[in-house]
Amino acid sequence: MSDTAAETEKDPAERPADETAQQALEETAKLSPEQRFERRAVAWKAAERVLWRPSYQQTLRERMAWLNDGAEGVYNLDHRVDMYGDGLVESLEERVAGLLGKEAAAFFPTGTMAQQVALRCWAGRTGDHTVAMHALSHPEVHERNAFSQVSGLRPVRVTDAPRLPTAEEIRDFDEPFGTLMLELPLRDAGFLLPSWEELSDVVEAARERDAVVHFDGARLWECTRHFGRPLDEIAGLADSVYVSFYKSLEGFGGAAIAGPKTLIDEAKTWRHRYGGMIIQQFPTALAALIGLARELPRLPEYVAHARVVAAALREGFTEAEVPWVRVHPEEPHTHQFQIWLPYEPDALGDAGLRQVEETKTGLFAQRWSHGGPGLAFTEVTVAAPGLEWTADDVKAAVRDFVERLPG
Repeated sequence: MSDTAAETEKDPAERPADETAQQALEETAKLSPEQRFERRAVAWKAAERVLWRPSYQQTLRERMAWLNDGAEGVYNLDHRVDMYGDGLVESLEERVAGLLGKEAAAFFPTGTMAQQVALRCWAGRTGDHTVAMHALSHPEVHERNAFSQVSGLRPVRVTDAPRLPTAEEIRDFDEPFGTLMLELPLRDAGFLLPSWEELSDVVEAARERDAVVHFDGARLWECTRHFGRPLDEIAGLADSVYVSFYKSLEGFGGAAIAGPKTLIDEAKTWRHRYGGMIIQQFPTALAALIGLARELPRLPEYVAHARVVAAALREGFTEAEVPWVRVHPEEPHTHQFQIWLPYEPDALGDAGLRQVEETKTGLFAQRWSHGGPGLAFTEVTVAAPGLEWTADDVKAAVRDFVERLPG
């Protein structure tokens, strides 16, 4: 056998790390999108050590077992099922209104529907269909222009800076608006929150313009530690608040808006008109109550440990001599944050996939996104499984991950 042939056929374990990584990346590139998805799903399902285990990685049997295990303690299961929003759904609405310190709340099947209804109701009251928001707000980026296409609202962008709007920007904005919508935290900017003083000033600036304030609080549940205030005090700054039951609470889906009773009464009428008056919603409503009972009390602990994990990731990549790394924000505001690395998304995704397959340990549950030439970022979530990780555990996993990256 020639030297060239021997080199080609030598054991993969004996190849240089760069060569192994490059070959693995090339093999992955040959797979169809469906094959890549299935390979990733299988690997993460088998993972034994993760920072977060998304519910969508679980089987139907596992999700049903989770519901059955938690339902008994949150609602009397001998009561009849809900019908068109009564019973169990009303109990959930009362619970949410109490937590947020509002007069009433309305349950919706989706957050997209809930926010359109809330802002449409406010537009009718103010006589102004213009909604001021950040350019990175969820409705602007992820909802296919639903505000304007479906609900006759007119979104205007106060700023596109990677932070929440400032009070000065609200005061100086050069056209009138009836409602100011603030996403807390601002997910696409890195799950960012303002300080309590900054948020209070922004709300006051909107009031000076006679505008209504609405919080897109899909992830509001985990903001209490950053603000150092309870949920009802945070929500009390706004006229209405939207919350989600699956993003942080591990529910099946669903959302709610909370605010004055007159607004919520009208919102329930529009909920029917939008197709949200569903005959039975007990699985989703029960899951929401379980999330409020189980996950909500633990979120401050997740936030605190996310800061440990974030620091360890930054230190681990630096010690591994990766030329550049950015954890954003440097100290996470919630239990979620971004990490940026100087590689292409496919290289990072492949390294992470091979790490999970070969070691049953996974750092990055979300896909890597393109952030510029030779630059990618992903979102990191720290939940119950992540509490078992020490800073040293994180650094060890980082070292193993870096070894799988191409040179």
